[in-house]
Amino acid sequence: MRSKILASASHQEGDNLITISLCMIVKNEEDTIGSCLSSVAEAVDEVIIVDTGSTDRTKSIVEPFHARLYDFQWIDDFAAARNYAFSLATKEYIFWLDADDVLTKDNLDKLIALKATLDASVDSVTMDYHLAFDEFGEVSSSVTRNRLVKRANQYRWFGAVHEYLGVWGNIYHSDIAVTHSSIHHDNDRNLNIYEKRFSNGEQFTVRDLYYFANELLDHKQYERAIDFYEKFLTTKQGWIEDNISSCGKMADCYHQLGNHEKELECSLRSFQYDTPRAEYCCRVGYHFLHNREIQTAIFWYNLATNVILPEKKMGFHNVACSTWLPHLQLCVCYDQIGEYSKAYQHNEIARQFRPNDRTILSNKAYLEKRLHVVNKTENDKKRTHATEKLARRNRPFLFKKSEPGGLPTQRSTRARQQQPKRALH
Repeated sequence: MRSKILASASHQEGDNLITISLCMIVKNEEDTIGSCLSSVAEAVDEVIIVDTGSTDRTKSIVEPFHARLYDFQWIDDFAAARNYAFSLATKEYIFWLDADDVLTKDNLDKLIALKATLDASVDSVTMDYHLAFDEFGEVSSSVTRNRLVKRANQYRWFGAVHEYLGVWGNIYHSDIAVTHSSIHHDNDRNLNIYEKRFSNGEQFTVRDLYYFANELLDHKQYERAIDFYEKFLTTKQGWIEDNISSCGKMADCYHQLGNHEKELECSLRSFQYDTPRAEYCCRVGYHFLHNREIQTAIFWYNLATNVILPEKKMGFHNVACSTWLPHLQLCVCYDQIGEYSKAYQHNEIARQFRPNDRTILSNKAYLEKRLHVVNKTENDKKRTHATEKLARRNRPFLFKKSEPGGLPTQRSTRARQQQPKRALH
């Protein structure tokens, strides 16, 4: 259940609303900055844009939004740029976005409503960050961020790359979501910053080790990525969510290297840090399904369906693994051992989450045919047994059996399976 904050004495209906400064850092964002500002302008009282070296039309696009525009010399340090932007804010609360983020209309309305009801004691408001969507427009990956923070607390950003905002105090978990709508980005920028720091002999923080490993993984440097994930975990000082994520990302590396035993070992290693997560149960389940150890796969996929999600978790969430995917895989498992009724039941659960998924609809048609054949066969067996009993009681006659169910042999088309996708980061 989400936290509920009622209107406080200082912000009753009809009184002044809280005021919000929108703070952003940008560079060459002409393709997205207009959409971003348009989506949020109605909710904020001040727009502060810190430009780190645009050479396109970014500055001219923000002018109609009456933004306060500042230049900042880029020094390969995102935290420094964001802290500068925060220092320029003048309103009660600071709201931060990237240029490729937007608020949908319903989330804009929620933010406007929050301005009228937010308790003055709240130091920070978290919002979901929708990072990726499936082909049906449903959220497939999300994370939670501290998005709206009290300016008087002078919160600061840390980290030259993959920076984070150090927040404490009274945290309100809202139901507002920010949508990431990236068109393009510099794929090499972050890795180049890390490589430069590494070659200069700079001492990496624990968090740097983790995010450097992520960049190496993204650039398919799998052996180096594993090395830095191991260095990160060896410190035993990482955030629990990053510890768990490191296990999954190392599993991805070993998968790409063709070492499936180490891949399994890394997935199981995640259980050292917290109760099993659905994503890792699905990873382990797929290993055994791939090796045709069906009963063991069924155990792990069933476990995934029973994992209880925490009400508000700040780490990345692979939505598929806690909704439709384990049921689709259980459909595959039960089909392979001939338990078509159970296969059908799990496929139907998966269909509740993805009613237009072609794979699931194909499974539905296939299993309905299977179940029809099985039921017809069972009924024919019962009728045959009854007829033979009657013949024995009266007079003997030749009873000629037909093909099972009186139907032609069904074409064997196994229910389709899908491997869990690598989590975004």
